[in-house]
Amino acid sequence: MTTPLKRKAADIATSTAKKPKANASITSFFSSPSGPVKSVNTISSQASSTVSSSPPTATEDEPPTTTSTTPAPVFPVASTVSSASTPVPKFDKAKWVEKLTPEQKDLLALEIQSLDESWLAQLKDDLLSKDFLELKRFLKKEHEAGKKIFPPAADVYSWSRHTPLNTVKVVILGQDPYHNHGQAHGLCFSVRPPTPAPPSLQNIYKLLKKEYDTFSPPPNKGGLLTPWADRGVLLLNACLTVRAHEANSHANHGWEKFTQRVIDIVAKKRTNGVVFLAWGTPAANRVKKVDRVKHCVLQSVHPSPLSASRGFFDCGHFKKTNEWLKQRYGDDGVIDWNLDVPPEKAGV
Repeated sequence: MTTPLKRKAADIATSTAKKPKANASITSFFSSPSGPVKSVNTISSQASSTVSSSPPTATEDEPPTTTSTTPAPVFPVASTVSSASTPVPKFDKAKWVEKLTPEQKDLLALEIQSLDESWLAQLKDDLLSKDFLELKRFLKKEHEAGKKIFPPAADVYSWSRHTPLNTVKVVILGQDPYHNHGQAHGLCFSVRPPTPAPPSLQNIYKLLKKEYDTFSPPPNKGGLLTPWADRGVLLLNACLTVRAHEANSHANHGWEKFTQRVIDIVAKKRTNGVVFLAWGTPAANRVKKVDRVKHCVLQSVHPSPLSASRGFFDCGHFKKTNEWLKQRYGDDGVIDWNLDVPPEKAGV
């Protein structure tokens, strides 16, 4: 199948909704965000709005060594469906916020201000769970102890703003955020410019080039994947934060349960079907319950240099993804994998 990869930059320019909303209360949990954020009181006074529809043990470049490649799936026969989203009921965010206790408003300030409402509407009960509030208390203590946390606060939920729930067509599962300066920004495998693409991402580029000879990576050997996110590729890590220079330092504190709910919501709500790309054993464990008839699950070894040679370069996942999406959504449903987009036009 021949799939056109290049699009005009204007087609992938991000909307204002993808940027964090504006003041400084979220800084009580993490390092300073890249932009101002609205206060909880401001949000409470806003009118209601309409919305759209096993823990990892290694960082993205240090996966477990025991992984396996599964055979390519047999795509179920399905009639072509429209990629347009289905209208969903309204979510009154302001009313929901008003019902929170003062402590809940304090602990959940980041979620209230920066989690896209399409996701907040689905995750609001999870945010009030005992486990998630304990996670937020842990993160608050990290900040109070002077710990540097990555990604910056405004980027923790950037995956939700670049890829609202009603736009998801592909899910790529990562593990732990990058833990050095200038790397993690809320999308798995992705790094901000001018940081060069890390080894695992370089191997992903090699696979893409093997599948599509017209594939172009980001400018200047970069690793910015926001164009994918804007086109419907949910780039989700198992853990959404990490202590600077300490891999897995926020593992097993509650993020894994929360992000598993994100996966489950996608599997339940995106009824036309999505493609899950699970690279490595931890990612494979997270999609065990996904309906393989409704959705497409593609598994392989992790793209890390430690394991990629054991089958990743032969998995063909990017073309298989588009073949499945074309069958489900038609020609307009395939993903443009090209990344040759200037950072200023790629949501950064």
